[in-house]
Amino acid sequence: MPKYLLTALFLLAAPLAVAQTAKPSAAPTAPAAANPQVTLHTSQGDITLELYADKSPKSVANFLRYVHEGFYAGTVFHRVIPGYLIQGGLYTAELQPRRTHSPVASEADNGLSNLRGTVAVARGADPNSGTSQFFINLVDDRRLDYAGNQSGLTWGYTVFGKIIKGIDVVDKIAALPTHAQGPFAADVPTPLVVIESASVAGEEAPAAPSTMAKPSPMAPRKSK
Repeated sequence: MPKYLLTALFLLAAPLAVAQTAKPSAAPTAPAAANPQVTLHTSQGDITLELYADKSPKSVANFLRYVHEGFYAGTVFHRVIPGYLIQGGLYTAELQPRRTHSPVASEADNGLSNLRGTVAVARGADPNSGTSQFFINLVDDRRLDYAGNQSGLTWGYTVFGKIIKGIDVVDKIAALPTHAQGPFAADVPTPLVVIESASVAGEEAPAAPSTMAKPSPMAPRKSK
């Protein structure tokens, strides 16, 4: 296994500060609408995603659950790696994690590829450990695709949507300077990019969560 591939895969295994069970929970019911659209209203501009409900029904239902709950309002893109990805969906502006629901089962073998502008489920070493975090691919990176079920390294990352508007905003975020901050040794953008709200096209925007549950202790950072 090339060293770069090991690095690329484990870069996504950021500190997971969520109360996760050993097995993924039953996924929420998949949304009825085909390919729903979600807009992330960020401090750098709006990013609109089209979700692949047909190819990644569990992952889409999981993501929409967090959107409908207002979970993403006030969270940040905490990881920016130019030429690779931007990642967010768990930490507040104070870089404190929010408690999530139980993990969703991986759908990385759905035939979708981690191409520029696609959105995928971030996870730890266990393929079935994804919760609220997601990342946006800045380049075509098929090394993150499903290659087999032998291990977490070969399993890949579940693509569940793509950017249909706001790729310029994504690129602007990717160009921000980064540094170490909070629990992260590197890659935190300055200024922090806040997801002010997230809404589904044709639906009323959800209210932001009023409280933040106490997270469980963070898992150790994976070595690169």
